Amino acid sequence: MTGLLGALADAWAEIRVHKMRVLLSLIGIAVSVAALTAVIAFSEYSMQSQIEQSDRYGGRAATIAVTPMDESGAPIDAAAFQARFDRVAERYDFSHVARAVEGVQVQVQSPDGVRATPVRLIDPAFTVIHREKLMEGREFRTDDAEALSPPVIISEPMWDRLGRVPLDQHPTISLVGDAAGTYQVVGVRPGQYPNDTEVRMDLLYEAYTSRVDRLPEGAQPRWDIWVGDEQAGAIGPVLAMDLRAGLPSGQVVMVDRTDYAAQNGYAENMRLQELIMGGIAGLILGLGALGLINIQLVAMRQRVREIGVRRAFGATAGRVFSTVFLESLVATTVAGVIGIALTVAVLRWIMAADVMQMNLQDVPPFPMRAALTGLVAAVVVGALSGFIPALVALRVKVIDAIRF
Repeated sequence: MTGLLGALADAWAEIRVHKMRVLLSLIGIAVSVAALTAVIAFSEYSMQSQIEQSDRYGGRAATIAVTPMDESGAPIDAAAFQARFDRVAERYDFSHVARAVEGVQVQVQSPDGVRATPVRLIDPAFTVIHREKLMEGREFRTDDAEALSPPVIISEPMWDRLGRVPLDQHPTISLVGDAAGTYQVVGVRPGQYPNDTEVRMDLLYEAYTSRVDRLPEGAQPRWDIWVGDEQAGAIGPVLAMDLRAGLPSGQVVMVDRTDYAAQNGYAENMRLQELIMGGIAGLILGLGALGLINIQLVAMRQRVREIGVRRAFGATAGRVFSTVFLESLVATTVAGVIGIALTVAVLRWIMAADVMQMNLQDVPPFPMRAALTGLVAAVVVGALSGFIPALVALRVKVIDAIRF
């Protein structure tokens, strides 16, 4: 232990003596380690963004979608199927269940006349299952169905049409026709993609069905169940059999997983993308290591006299080897830590400012895997770039100090 501490002290002293040379040679290493760390960290953030984007369409892992249909194309009696679903669901005790109906249109009264507007009918749990995000306001609550003025969540283009009235001023929307009434705007959803100009709304399923006896023709109700990845394989087939038992003739029930985790090769494709990006950063790191080895070898030619004198004063071959080796190892490790610290600071600022516009709902902390990979890479580069010069230093003899 004493020998190791002494070798570290000697290495640190050499770094301080040759600090300008070390600084110049390690700038590339620090930048390369920072690039490698940033690539892995950005890959983690990108993966989280893709997962959340998939969750918005297919639900979290694992989401089971139950879709009743009639083979004749006739509309399903949603109330009757709801009663069937409730009886079956009692034995499973699901924590998150939500109905959703798309393809519905309502007549919205606007200053320039009545306009047909697409609307999605959902339960409050739907936004949890599908990780919906708002840019303003709040999501639906379970007690909203009892409100005299039912809540509505609108898209940003529709908010623009209303003049972006602040939600604390309680703006309202008037519907005419079957779902006639006054609805209070409680939230605004951002566009689903860049330059999204679609005007649309979300209504509570119960608020709509309390005013309309039956769903319009062509509207397909769906029941989404979030059960967890470890339970989906066992629950899905049994749930399908229970729901199909005793169905009226001509009716079928589709029970499928819709989340990203059920898609074959989805995670593998994201990991492959990370490996490609990491390979590029690793190549940069390798080029930096080669440059550092070259500089260290040139430096050894200039330190022959110094090493020869140390051998003359009794320094053993092992002490000379460990000093030169640890000099490079310590320097690259310090450079790696600096590069990682810079990457952490920059990425935290980028994520806080949402510069990359990933629209993350659950922003993960800085990935420790990226930091550890960067630190390991710095240590490996230091070991490689120190081993060869250390071998050269072993060949230096006392007589060489006289020649130089």
